[in-house]
Amino acid sequence: MELHLQTPPTTAIIAALILRRVLNELIRKGKCSASVQLRARILLHADTSKHGSGWNDTQISEALATYPVRCLRVRRSYVTQGLDAVLTRKKRATPPTPPIFDGVKEAKLIALACSKPPQGCARWTLRLLEDKLVELDIPD
Repeated sequence: MELHLQTPPTTAIIAALILRRVLNELIRKGKCSASVQLRARILLHADTSKHGSGWNDTQISEALATYPVRCLRVRRSYVTQGLDAVLTRKKRATPPTPPIFDGVKEAKLIALACSKPPQGCARWTLRLLEDKLVELDIPD
């Protein structure tokens, strides 16, 4: 078996027939995002079994109009972490911004927003809620 320089042995893709069917179903149905379909196509083209193309990263990237580095990362992710890691995004460990309120303060804010608005106002606005929270000394 001849391996190209861009395909180190640790990232050679040999897909089982069942895996090929799953990837083809993803592409054929079109129910998933374009990036997931692209990753599935990359895996199918990188398959080095007798049913696959066995293309290197350059050939795949030219055929699918993407970058060779992306092909390398998809193959590497498949070999090291499995199919689920390739097709689904990793969840963030921490939110992008820290939460402003804890559960108790959030409950007080919701209770205030659901209560009757102040005299002369038809409903609570963000400014009124903010002023009332400061008045009640709820924020830190």
